[in-house]
This record gives sequence, C-alpha cells and structure tokens, in this order.
Amino acid sequence: MRGEFGRLLHGIKYWWDRRSLQTRLIAASILIVLIPGLIVSVYSFRAINETYIGDTLKKSENLLEMEQLHISNQVEVLERAAQLAISDRDVINYLTSDTDPNTQELIEFNESAFANLTRIQVNNPNIEHLRLFSSSRQVYEIWPIIFREDRVRKEPWFPKAAGLGDQELWVFQHSDPEIMQRFTPQAPDTTPKVSLLREMNIPAGHHAGLIQVDMLLTHFTSKTFSGRQDNESQMYLIDSDLELFTNRNNRLGKTSPGLAGAIQSRVRMLRDTHKWNQEYRENGKSYLLTYRKLEQIDGYLLNVVSLEGVLRDISTIRNMIIGANVGFIVLVTLIAYILNAFILKNLKRLTETMKKVRKGELNTGIEIRGGGEVGELAHHFNKLMRTINELIAQSVRKQALSKEAELRTLHNQIDSHFLYNTLENIKMLAEMENQYKISDALTSLGGMMRYNFKWSGEYVKLKDEIRHIQNYIEVMNIRFEEPIKLQLEIPDEYMELEVLKVSLQPIVENSVKHAWEEQDGSSDHRITIRAEESGSGRVQISITDNGKGIPEDRIALLNQRCEEAGHERSGFASSASISSTELKAGVGGIGLLNVHQRLRLFYGPEFGLRVESEEGRYTTVNMSIPKRLLTGGGIHHAETIIDRG
Repeated sequence: MRGEFGRLLHGIKYWWDRRSLQTRLIAASILIVLIPGLIVSVYSFRAINETYIGDTLKKSENLLEMEQLHISNQVEVLERAAQLAISDRDVINYLTSDTDPNTQELIEFNESAFANLTRIQVNNPNIEHLRLFSSSRQVYEIWPIIFREDRVRKEPWFPKAAGLGDQELWVFQHSDPEIMQRFTPQAPDTTPKVSLLREMNIPAGHHAGLIQVDMLLTHFTSKTFSGRQDNESQMYLIDSDLELFTNRNNRLGKTSPGLAGAIQSRVRMLRDTHKWNQEYRENGKSYLLTYRKLEQIDGYLLNVVSLEGVLRDISTIRNMIIGANVGFIVLVTLIAYILNAFILKNLKRLTETMKKVRKGELNTGIEIRGGGEVGELAHHFNKLMRTINELIAQSVRKQALSKEAELRTLHNQIDSHFLYNTLENIKMLAEMENQYKISDALTSLGGMMRYNFKWSGEYVKLKDEIRHIQNYIEVMNIRFEEPIKLQLEIPDEYMELEVLKVSLQPIVENSVKHAWEEQDGSSDHRITIRAEESGSGRVQISITDNGKGIPEDRIALLNQRCEEAGHERSGFASSASISSTELKAGVGGIGLLNVHQRLRLFYGPEFGLRVESEEGRYTTVNMSIPKRLLTGGGIHHAETIIDRG
C-alpha cells in the first residue's frame, strides 16, 4: 500500500515538474487564494451556524424564562387562595364541628364566612374552583365550595393528599368533570387543569379534611396552550410523574410522533444523571430542546424548536459564500495569467545569464529595471556574483597563509623537541649527581612546556589545567624556603569540566608573585582551588590565597577595570592599555584582564572574573564559566591537599 502511494506521489511530482512555469504560477496563485478562502469560509460558516443556533437557543430560553415567571405568579395565586380559605376561624369551626348546626347558624355562616369564601374566587378570576372537603359527617354541604370528603375518596390523588401534613400536592389532569356532575351522563370537560391540594390538620396531627384549588392550564401556562400556534415550536408542561401536557392542536407534535417519548426519556435521564441532550432528530428533521425546572410544583417546562427554518437560512448563506469564492478564484486566475506574462520576460533574461555563469563567466551580471521580486532576484544575483569572486580571492589568500603556518609549526616543533631533549639531558645529569629535587623540578618544567607547546585547541579538561598548575607550583617552590601548599576542593565529576587552556595558571601565578612578602616569616603559604555549582548550568571556580590581601580601593579599581575590559573591542589588555595612575596604585592585573577577556570572548558577557580580598587575610578570584562536562563523574567531593616541599 505504501509502495503504491509512493509511486502515485512520484507520478504527481513528475507531472508537476514538467508543467511550464506560467502554469505552475497560476496554479500556485489559485492555491494561495483557495486554501485561505476555504479556511475562512469554514470558520465563517461555523461562526454563522453557531450564531444562528445560539440566537435560536437564546430566544427559546427567554421564552421559557417569561413563562416560568408567569407560572410562579399563578402558583402564588393558588397558594394565597388556599391560605385565605382556612384563615377564617368560622370556616374552620364549621368544617370541624361534631354537632349538627341549627338553621340560624347555617344562615349566619352562609351570610358571612361563606360569602367571604365566594369572594376569594371572584377576586381571582383565573381560579376555576375552590373546594373544601370536610371529614366530619355532621357538616352540611354548601355547594359549590364545601363538600364532604367521601365524594373524593376514590380519586387517585386522595391517598397522597390525605397524608400530606404541612406539604403541598400539585396534581395535573387532562380532564376532570365538575364534582357535581360526576355521577351524571354529561360528558366531562376535556380542558386540562392543575389542582393545589392541602391537608387540614385541626388540631395538629388530626386529619380534618382537604383544600383543593383548581386552575385551568390555559391560565396556568398561557404560552403552552396559546390560541396562536407557532408551527416552528411547541411548549410542554411535564409533571412529577413525567406526564406531558401541551396544546394538541400544534402541528409540530403531529409531524413528529416520537417526540413525546423522546422528551419523557430525556427528562427521566435529567432527573437521574443531571445530564441533558438538547439536540433531537426525527425523520431527517432537527429539533432543539430547552427546559426550565419548576421547583415549586416539582415539574419541568420544556420548549421544542424546529431548526428547519434556521438550517435553510444557513444553507442559503453557505451557497452564497461558495459562489463568492468561486468567482474570486476565477478573477484571480485571469489577473495572474496577465501578470505572469510580464514577469516571465525578465525571468528568461535572468535564466540566460545564469547559463553563462555555469559556463565559467564569473564576471557576468545582469541589469533589470524596475522593482518586484524579479528585480530583487537580479539584484541579489549580482551581489552573489561579487561575493563569489571575493571568496575565491580570499580562498587563495588563505591557502597561502596556511602553507606559511604549516612551515612555522614545523619550525616550532623542531625547536620544542630540541628543548625537550636538552631538559632530559640536564635531568639525567642531576640524577647522576643525586640532585633529585632539581630532577623533579626539571620534570615539572618539562610538563609545563609540553602543556604550553601542545596547543591543539582552546579547551582542555579541568584536570589537565590542574596538573599544569601543580607543575608550576613545584617549579616555583625551588625558590622559596617555605613551600607553597596547593589545596584542591573539587568534586570528582568537575575534573572533567571543560575550561579554557591556561586560564587558571595566570591567576595562581599572580598569587605566587604578590600574595606573600619574602620577609613575612610565615610558614603557612596556601593556595586553595574550589569548584561548585553557582546556578543553573553555571560553575564557579575560586582561587584563594592566604596572603596579605589587597586594599579595598585597589580591589574596586581592579573589578572596574575587568568590567571595562570585557566590553573593549580593540584586543587584549597590555601595559599600554592601563593608565600610569593605576600602575602606580598597584592595580596592574594585566594577566587577570586577559583571562577575563578570553572568558567573555569564548563563553559570553555573563561569564568572567570577580576579585574579593581582605587585607591581612586572603584574596579570592572567582571565575564563572558554563557547566560543560566532557565525561561523567561521581557525585562525592574530593578534597586533596598537595604539599610540595
């Protein structure tokens, strides 16, 4: 499979390479326009789709919010009516009486308390019925408000209502006949309604009856049962038993018979898992489902919106975008074809000139007037030819210098071998005369000379530089009555650290020359070299002597001189580059300045030297270098004291 795909790509590439430059430029122009156009179109289409869907969702949610507010108001009306019905003490006494009232009591109750109950319904025209059911058998029924409880004992909601206590029960019904017509052949009213049921516990814990307040759903949720039907949306009211209530005349529910079942299953999933899927498809049609939780009645208000109209609008806009892209590509193709005809004329001239260069005419140039990419290409071609000629001349000069350097190196090797042989002869004479101290010094001196003459590169390992310093100390100790002790506090792994060659030796040499006076009488002359990590990817090497130290003003001048030397471009420091005032002040430090400049040159401006000192106690030169280990090492620290006496 891969082989076939590779051959196909190779065939396409071969075909593409055989096309003319003009064809490829036109194709490239089309691709340059087509690819961004497709990307912009896709993102634009997605943005438009999200905008339309978002607007539809927002409108649906706003509609639900308004209807939820309306339902909350109607709930308050029903609850207030139920509360007012039992707030009259005379009504409570009548419903809970265990004796038969006389005629006078009935007349007085009818004219006062019962009249107040009637006014509750009159003052709230949306209330369909107000019913008070008494459990007392001595109560006389006063229609249409006061009844005995026996009339509703067979209702499916009665067992729940009889044990409510202080709770409320909301019952939704598709149809409920008038209580006074339930046992007549008259057909029941099919208008759905909602009933608020409360239990009367008088005294507390004693069931005295029920309160029922009814309201037609056309008043309770007006938009769900609105007479003005919108064929693009439909609202549903869902009770605690997942029963659906909606306007059956709406066309949306009729064209999607599976919608009701889908709503019930999604509401059930919402109650169980708190997850909601707002997208629904049936018979190739898309719907958007949004809901609001009705906490007061333990139900849901749901709005279903058809997306057919929205998708038609989106499809129209998509076709317009595609048509605009096609027209734009055709226009770009025509423009590219015309412009390429002018561009290729100068490109052909440039091609002919390049053929002359290929034949060896290196001084060939071309003059193309005007700007643009071709003119810029011709300009850079001319500069390239000049650069090639300069590089050829430079290469010739380098070859001559290289030959001269090889001869000079050969001469130095001859001189160094002569010196090595001479030192070896003197060493043998010293051993013959039993002058072993002189023999050891000559061995160290030979090691120093080999280290200096063998300049194979700028970088060496720290252990090689340390060995060079050990040789230097051994040679210097010949001239001192009290030998200098070299103490190393360097972790083993840092012995493989990469350092500049002959970067530590000038600092040690500076300590040997200036740290101690010959007549100070001290027998403890010590130089300590430490290495430790001072930051991420950075190592600090410290060279400390226990000599006489340097005055504070001279330390400040020396550090300032190092900082200034790090920014000079004229070369390394020399005695001429240090002022006479500094020389008289004893600042000096030419070797330190040169080491500092080398460190910055090879490692960067953030590395270099810093001098610290305290008169009469010590002088420390801190060298900051990058952490570059050439080989691995241990993690323990080696502290070795080398005493050359």
